Amino acid sequence: MKKTTLFLAGVIFMVTTACSAPQKTKKPETVFNKSNAVTDSGSKPFNSDSAIETVKAMKTGWNLGNTLDATAGRGLGSETSWTQPKTTKAMIDALAASGMKSIRIPTSWHNHITDSNYTIDPKWMARVKEIVDWAIENDMYVILNSHHDNHDSPSAMKAGQGYYPNSTNYEESKRFLENVWSQICLAFNNGYDEHLIFETMNEPRLVGTSHEWWFDPNAQECQDAADTLNKLNQVALDTIRSSGGNNAKRFVACPGLQASPDSALADAFKMPEDIAPGRLIVSVHMYSPYNFAMESPGVTEYTQQMKNSNTMTFKKLKDKFIANGYAVYIGEYGATNKNNLEARVNWFKDFIQYTTVHGIPCMLWDNGVWQVSGTDYNEHYGYFDRNNLKWYFPEILDAIVEKSSGQ
Repeated sequence: MKKTTLFLAGVIFMVTTACSAPQKTKKPETVFNKSNAVTDSGSKPFNSDSAIETVKAMKTGWNLGNTLDATAGRGLGSETSWTQPKTTKAMIDALAASGMKSIRIPTSWHNHITDSNYTIDPKWMARVKEIVDWAIENDMYVILNSHHDNHDSPSAMKAGQGYYPNSTNYEESKRFLENVWSQICLAFNNGYDEHLIFETMNEPRLVGTSHEWWFDPNAQECQDAADTLNKLNQVALDTIRSSGGNNAKRFVACPGLQASPDSALADAFKMPEDIAPGRLIVSVHMYSPYNFAMESPGVTEYTQQMKNSNTMTFKKLKDKFIANGYAVYIGEYGATNKNNLEARVNWFKDFIQYTTVHGIPCMLWDNGVWQVSGTDYNEHYGYFDRNNLKWYFPEILDAIVEKSSGQ
């Protein structure tokens, strides 16, 4: 995510319901140009382990932030439109060599749709596939999602502008997700085993309203958003499952509203029903506590109280979701640079130690911004130097790798 709005950050962990007998998936309504679609002709066996068992092998990972998710432009040039360099195989190789076992590849799609039928530019799909394949070649787990496709207004969208979690935009959001995920599933299916994970959406929220980053269970628009998101997660999952092959059993992660604990804990928020038991993952983001990990200037010291708050959240994740058959991963986490390296190292040590204990792998958010000027600490989530293939803060890398190994 490109975080330009401060918000009360925390973990997304969803209130879920037990699935009843397997249901048939609904066939998506797709209208994209299939003759131009990138297709997958591979054949790989799929591990039968559950999502809970599989995510433990993900260990620790990193986000290719502000790259394929960038939206300042169309075409292949959008990859570098948010100032990050073009991704190379050498970058992915270096990340794997440094101890990253997983990589989340945030990808936006709406700015690469070429017509009113939601057809994705095949050159864009091929580029996404190239980077995914580099990671798979390194035996990394890969998370592929629909990232900055949340529309920027609650008013009615035009075709192809993305999704928005309100009832006004449900039908258009449904068509967008069905067509986009159908094309992703064509490009990524039998040639990819359990190392490729699909994530339905990224931080779907009420952009342009007072509830963009705050869930109020008593507010009608929040209730409507939660209900709509439940349906949209189901739409995306059904579309993935209906594509058959390995996608019929692929691990799928579902996020909640805003990436906030409050919306996830609400009774209105539920995981979708799945025909493949044990294959769903709760998608979680955490920049916590907000005043230390994100707020600028906020505070620079890391305290025992902060540690206790985070560890309590990790335990809630385990008790509510893992104990009930849903895997959990933290798709984004980090602490913005405030020229407080020692405090950040301690934060990372505790964060990774306790998530590892509970079997929750974490993907470090990296937007490439790391140098601090004065007391402006906003959005300084740069960790890996993509130009020189080394880490800006090796002490943080050491803490992550060590603690994710259970040491």
